[in-house]
Amino acid sequence: MASAEPLAEIAPLRGVLYDPAKAGPLERVLAPPYDVISPAEREALAALSPYGIVHLILPAGEGNEKYSAAARRYGEWRAAGILRRDERPAIYRYQQTFASRGRTLTRKGFICGLRLRRFEERVVLPHERTMSAPKADRLALSRACRAYFSQVFGLYSDPAGEAEAAFEPLAGRPPDLEATTGDGISHQLWRLTDPADQRRVADVLRQRRVYIADGHHRYETMLALRDELRAESTGLRSTIEYGSFYLCRMEDPGLEVLATHRVVHSLPSFDLPRFLQAAGAFFTAEENAAEDVEAELARRGAAAPTLGLLHGGRLFFLSLKPGVERRLDVSLLHDLLLERVLGIDRAAQQKQTNLRYVKDTAQALREARQPGVQAVFLLNPTPLADLRARADAGEVLPQKSTYFVPKLASGLVIDPLDPREEMAG
Repeated sequence: MASAEPLAEIAPLRGVLYDPAKAGPLERVLAPPYDVISPAEREALAALSPYGIVHLILPAGEGNEKYSAAARRYGEWRAAGILRRDERPAIYRYQQTFASRGRTLTRKGFICGLRLRRFEERVVLPHERTMSAPKADRLALSRACRAYFSQVFGLYSDPAGEAEAAFEPLAGRPPDLEATTGDGISHQLWRLTDPADQRRVADVLRQRRVYIADGHHRYETMLALRDELRAESTGLRSTIEYGSFYLCRMEDPGLEVLATHRVVHSLPSFDLPRFLQAAGAFFTAEENAAEDVEAELARRGAAAPTLGLLHGGRLFFLSLKPGVERRLDVSLLHDLLLERVLGIDRAAQQKQTNLRYVKDTAQALREARQPGVQAVFLLNPTPLADLRARADAGEVLPQKSTYFVPKLASGLVIDPLDPREEMAG
């Protein structure tokens, strides 16, 4: 819903982009966000190209030297023309086509600068708790390189598609850059450079809030770096005052959000009958041998908040009892079962002492049979309307409450930071 007061302020960027003529095929240099890349995947990505963005977002080495090495490499690539900065400011139309749950979807959004606001200003809203270690790592990298190599993923509501209409001049035009990465995802990028069209997008966003879908740690890093660099800046139009964002409207038909399941392991004592008895204060438990676990969980979840519980080869559905306060499934799981019943407090959750996360239901079913695994909790995806309502109310959900697919490509548009340079527009 539009607001009477100005809210989000966006601006076009002069991005730094790969030149495929010198860097090689784009699909060999892009990478997912740093936090979903395993050590083995990092090595595989690094082997694809000496110019892969993974060399910058996950630099090799120890301590602070790895950040300095990333900064040197980034500067060398720019000097050699492997990375080139656009002359004209642009809002970058970014489109991804991908397969999910038996369907082919296309998600449309755009990359731009977004004026950084503290969460208490109620313009950019979080929905998940964050952890301190990833923020310290990203801050050290961004500080050394003076650049953002990937975007925060933000959502805004625009039922009529007013901002989308500004991108119509790009329809039918070949993309400026495109690639299909090894995971089968098609990435296409266009530059929207007409100032009038850019203003149309900005005018719509000025009436909207932005909800962080993915990248809470990156956003908090941007705030911290802005505060560090303000002493060098030219003022409130400095590039450091703006974060690097990918914005997608909540009503986009290609917007796909999945659940992240929880694996409980290595508790000093876990007994299934005792757990079910204690959980009975909040949930009704029913053992079930459903073949399609996701479909059955969704069916039950439509009637009442419901969690799945896997223990070895056994499957239970835990449905919230009448009279118990209704909250989002992920909050019920963390507050009532993980914390109260199992004693896994928030500190232990952050350290993942007895908890890890899986994003695929088939993998969750396999995990349940692994040695040391005591329980796997299955969740339905968090509805976007509920996410927005909780964020508007100031409620912050447990970490990894949502899983938006696909992930954005790191390195597609790099956003350079210079305290003495002002934003266009």
